[in-house]
Amino acid sequence: MKVAIITDVHGNASALKAVLRVIDERDEIDHIYCLGDMVGIGPDTNEVLDLLFSRNDLSMITGNHDEAVLAIIKGEPHPDGHIHVKEHHEWIAERMNQTFISKLEKLPRTIQHMINNYSFFFTHYHMEPKKLDEHISQNPFSKIVEPNLNNLERLFKNQFHHLIGFGHHHPIHHFRNDQTIYLNPGSLGCNSEPVAPYATVSIEDRGIQVNLEKVTYDNSLFLLSYKNLQVPEHEFIIRAFHGNQRV
Repeated sequence: MKVAIITDVHGNASALKAVLRVIDERDEIDHIYCLGDMVGIGPDTNEVLDLLFSRNDLSMITGNHDEAVLAIIKGEPHPDGHIHVKEHHEWIAERMNQTFISKLEKLPRTIQHMINNYSFFFTHYHMEPKKLDEHISQNPFSKIVEPNLNNLERLFKNQFHHLIGFGHHHPIHHFRNDQTIYLNPGSLGCNSEPVAPYATVSIEDRGIQVNLEKVTYDNSLFLLSYKNLQVPEHEFIIRAFHGNQRV
């Protein structure tokens, strides 16, 4: 079996379409796992959600941006830890197609699957077991750690799986010890160049093989849309999340 792992699309439909096109053309992926933060930062909220929810070969979990936007839509407390992006989340919330709200609400925070006798665990980022049911306003996701094996072993010390997939921290993480592969394929939608990273994972009797992939795409219209749509804090977003790329 072969699966693809994507994460942190962040409202970038151009990047998502480029990756899905390659996955579909190769016709070798049995299932896709999307590990949260589908919306926020980028403005293509409805197009991204339509692309993801319209597939029957894809499983999703929620991320902190997804849940923070939902909280605004539902009139619930917005997380204090995200106060600097509250105006941006309000902008996203106002423009989200209502048909996606109930679908997002039903998504889990974690997925655990057995694939060919191997245990796979997917989460947007680590959460203590006692925080799994806490509202996003309580900032339940753990503080980001620097990407190295020791830090990830400590962070996920109570998780015993053959592969732990996650996102949240946008750089690529790919580490392994004798028992576990720790994999974050990197943010698909937020990069300092026009590339969209993802990972493919082959699961065979002899073990698990991870391949880090990336697709080059034209992001010029996507970058222009920030200004054309007057996305709040768009200059900061392009500088902080897209390497200050200009078109």
